[in-house]
Formats: sequence, structure tokens, C-alpha cells
Amino acid sequence: MDEQKWLDDMRATYRRYKEYCERAAEQVSDSDFFSSPGENPQSIAILMKHLGGNHRSRWQDFFDTDGEKRDRNRDREFIVKDETRRSIYEKWEEGWQVAFETLDNIDKTDLDRLITIRGEAFSVVEAIQRNLNHVAYHTGQIVYLARQFAGKNWKTLSIAIGKSEEYNSKMREKYGDWYIKEA
Repeated sequence: MDEQKWLDDMRATYRRYKEYCERAAEQVSDSDFFSSPGENPQSIAILMKHLGGNHRSRWQDFFDTDGEKRDRNRDREFIVKDETRRSIYEKWEEGWQVAFETLDNIDKTDLDRLITIRGEAFSVVEAIQRNLNHVAYHTGQIVYLARQFAGKNWKTLSIAIGKSEEYNSKMREKYGDWYIKEA
């Protein structure tokens, strides 16, 4: 495995998930941003606040302190009473800034180092994969909620339905015919 390429890919994937969340969230009204369907409410606002808090805790002083910081109050991340969209975005950006600063400073020689989260030891590779899975899970929730709220006004974040062949044609022009040839 090319460790540097892996790290670069992980960094790019984190940035892509952040962008998906933001592009999805910008498509909903403030009311929908804070709306929680169902009995176990998780609004876009709550999910973004939670990811911001999780990033700040996991990535701050990454090599020197446990990933679950003493000052983190995880349960409060799921309460948005008296919050504004702006206050949520501030927590979101703060967490992502800490994550990106740390990720950008991890070197391939760090990948086998051990860190802890709630006292449990993880290699840096395991910690990144664990956290990225968490981010992907909540990104899917955010995009799903935004899509439901936006309805017919939804602007897709990927290839629009009915546009696959048009997209594939552009990719073949760019990269050549990548379809497997039949024997």
C-alpha cells in the first residue's frame, strides 16, 4: 500500500463528505434544517452539531490526549434549543477545522502509531477509518433528510436520474473507453 496516497485519499474523502453535507443543508429552509421527523429526532442541525463536536473531540491533540475529551458533552450535541443556523455552522466549522489541521499534519510514518478513544487503543489507520465511517453514516442521514425536505426542488449531489449515460459518455471522452470488451 502506498501510505501517502492512502492519506491523500482519506483527506479528499473527508472534504467530499463535508461538501455533500453543506450542499444538502443549503437546499433546505431554516425550519426544515431544525425539523426532526420521527420519535428519535435527528435533524440536520443536530447531526451537523454532533459531527462538529465529535471532530473537535477526536482530532484535537490527536496524538497526546484521548479522543473523548473531558470537556466534551456529547449529549448536549443532540440538543438544539436556542441554537441558530449560524451557531450550528460555527460548531460545524470549528470541528472540521480541527479535523483538517490534524489530518493535514499526519505523516505516513504516523500511521502505525497508537492513539486512544475512551481508553481503547487504535492505530492511526484504524482511528481514521473508524471516524470516516462515522462521518459517512451521518452524511447519508443529512443528505437523505435534506432531499426529503427539498422535494421537487432538490439539486442532486451526484449524477441525476436519467443522466447516467450522458455522464458515462463524458467520462469515456475524458478517460477512453473503460467498458470491459466482450470476448
